[in-house]
Amino acid sequence: MNSNVKNSIIKMESGELSKMVTEVKETVATEVNEKHVFSAADLWNIQKSMRTAQKLSRKKEIHA
Repeated sequence: MNSNVKNSIIKMESGELSKMVTEVKETVATEVNEKHVFSAADLWNIQKSMRTAQKLSRKKEIHA
């Protein structure tokens, strides 16, 4: 295991660092009971967008 460690660029006090690391902000989900029905049309749209993205990435590789 490589143990080379660089010093931090930003200098801060240990108290500030521990406060940043331990602070947790929570949010409450308001629409928990609302259920979305996943249909065949949703799946088709996802697959179509994936195919389109693959075609675009192939064109970029060919022209590059």
